[in-house]
Parts: sequence; structure tokens; C-alpha cells
Amino acid sequence: MSTAIRDLRDQLTQELGRVLIGVDASVEALVIALIARGHVLVQGVPGLGKTLFAKALARALGGEFKRIQGTADLMPSDIIGVHVFDEAARNFAFRPGPLFADVVLVDEINRAGPKTQSALLEAMEERQVSVERSVLPLPADFIVLATQNPREFEGTFPLPESQLDRFMLRIDMGYPARSAETLILSRYGGVLAAAHTALEAITVIDRALLGEARVAAERIHVSEALSGYLLDLAAATREHPRLALGLSTRGVLALLKAARVVAGLRVSEFVTPDDVKQVAPWILAHRLVLTPEATLEGVSDAQVVQHLLAMTPVPR
Repeated sequence: MSTAIRDLRDQLTQELGRVLIGVDASVEALVIALIARGHVLVQGVPGLGKTLFAKALARALGGEFKRIQGTADLMPSDIIGVHVFDEAARNFAFRPGPLFADVVLVDEINRAGPKTQSALLEAMEERQVSVERSVLPLPADFIVLATQNPREFEGTFPLPESQLDRFMLRIDMGYPARSAETLILSRYGGVLAAAHTALEAITVIDRALLGEARVAAERIHVSEALSGYLLDLAAATREHPRLALGLSTRGVLALLKAARVVAGLRVSEFVTPDDVKQVAPWILAHRLVLTPEATLEGVSDAQVVQHLLAMTPVPR
């Protein structure tokens, strides 16, 4: 059994650990998204290192990094690009926007307007951009990392279900443990110390390893019973009394792909229900829409996910 998936996880953990502290679980989620060609929504209050997290990933992959700052006046052409008249050639030439990069960070995505958010839909799903009469491909390993603050709602536009469903998984970054925060103070507490300048210490990993990891994940067996379990879980989300919107088919596929990668991290040849349960909080929570009654009662999407996992029978 190939260990490429585990090797990729270990190398990314090592390189990102040169800059980031106490984010091993988030790195594992990131490895799942990279191998499965998914996009990541990073949620958390300000000041927890979400932007640094994206920059460190781009540095480790050796790809081109571009940042888009979500604002109310951000327009689709600001991220896709525009045609500009070239005086020398006497024609219009396309100047690509920041979306044409390997790793794209959309910082505070919920501060961008609905029109601009919609400009990301085609890019995230089909890895291409339609500009006038042309269809332009994006980089092969194109990945979007978007951040949002779940506590602040003034001046924001909630992400529509179609946008949320295109994020393969959501990482909830909470406050670091005391031991991790102690290390952060020790490393970056000096006047001349800066986390962003420490990015230079990151070594680029071998991109061929990512391709090997994808091939290894593709070879992991999924039994008919396991597929049935995924479908039962999806049906449970669509029938749950506290949910107004359940899991889409795209979400079921994301759950399967993520579970395959987790099985690969165990160097296993097949996927188990435990693999599905491990990735379910990352894959399901942001896709489920609570009923107004559940929201008023203070029920969280994470609580509903745990209830769904507990109530869905596991195949033997």
C-alpha cells in the first residue's frame, strides 16, 4: 500500500509548523482538500492566523499566491480580469485578475457582494473562467481558501447555499491551547519578530508527491455497504426535522473523497464508517441549513452533525 498520502501530510505538517503553531488538525483537513481537489472555508474570529495559514500553504506548494480582499465595492472584473486596449497591437488584450493563481486567498469573503461571490462559482466548480466569448482555464492545482468571521455580521453578505456547497470542507479555527499560545508569544513576541517574514523558512515540497497521493487515494476500495451508509447519511440530513436543507449530491461525493484520503492516512486499502465519521464535521456542517425554529433555540450545525452520525445505522 502506497504511503504517499501520509508522506504528503507529514511534509506539509513539518513545513507549515515552521511558521504556524497548534494547527495540526487544520493541516490534515488541508491535505484532504489538496488531494481531493477541493476548496476550503476557514472560519474563525480575527487574529488567529487564518491569512498566514493560506500564505504558508502557497509557500509550501511553491505555487503562485494571490490575495483578494473582500469589500462591498469589489466587482467581478476585479478578481477575474479585464480587457484593455493595446495601442501598439491595436486590439484588446485580456489582463488576468488575481483568480489566475495556484492558491487564491479570499479574505473575508462574506464582505464581498453577491455579484462578486457569484463570479467565483464557475472557477471553483469547473476550474475555468468565462470572459466574454472565451473560456480560460485556471491552474491545474487551483485551490481557493476563503476566510470569514462567524461573529461579525455588520456590512456582510451571507454566503448563498450554492457558494457554500462549492467549499469541500470548512475548518473552524478556535483559540489555541495555552501551551501553543505560550510558544506563539515566545516566537513572535519580539519587536522585530514577524510571523509573515518567517515564511521564508518554509521549503517547497515535491509537487510530484501530490500526484502520487491522488493516485493512491483513487485506488482505495469503497464497498457497496459503505456507499449505502453514505446515502443513508445523506437521506437523514434531508429528512431531519431541524434542517431546512440537507446534503447535496456534491456533498456526498465530497464526503466519499475525504473519507478515502483519511483511509490513506491510515495506510488502509479500504474505507470504513469511522473514516466517514472523522471527516463528516468538516464536510457537512457548513452545508446544512437549520430551520428558523432550530436557530432560535440555539442549535448549532455541529450539534446536528453529531446527532446525524449517532442516529444513522453503521453497516457491519
